[in-house]
Amino acid sequence: MDLRKLKTLIDLVSESGISELEVNEGEDRVRIVNAGSAVPTGQVVYTNPAPAHAHTPPVAPAANLAPVATPVMQSPDEQSGFVARSPMVGTFYRAPNPESPNFVSIGDTVKVGQTLCIIEAMKLLNEIESEHAGVVKEILCENGQGVEFDQPLFIIA
Repeated sequence: MDLRKLKTLIDLVSESGISELEVNEGEDRVRIVNAGSAVPTGQVVYTNPAPAHAHTPPVAPAANLAPVATPVMQSPDEQSGFVARSPMVGTFYRAPNPESPNFVSIGDTVKVGQTLCIIEAMKLLNEIESEHAGVVKEILCENGQGVEFDQPLFIIA
């Protein structure tokens, strides 16, 4: 990779406000980290990794998820009851498939061990079971939404 291309990438990271950019070109890999200063500075690291795919697309969705996660985290403080949390990072699904009914809905009574939802992580479907018996008061995630570790999913009272 030539120096002009590196300079262009560093300027792009500096001007766009993104915090990190990784580019793979053949066996060369460049990672530029924005330190947050006004001067276009960055860290350039050369290595020879086995996979050769760009990591630029995940940066944009991660930035879009942050505003969504903040309001969701505040909701359990306003409600009383047990908060069922995500045990992993993945995609939240309320039903086993699009044609099936949801595992639970607001107002449903649940037992200990009853399936509340599925979280897909790395192409594996993980059933999330209720740890407490009670009534589902609130569902804090949308179907198909990405969830983080320890993110509140349900309020059960």
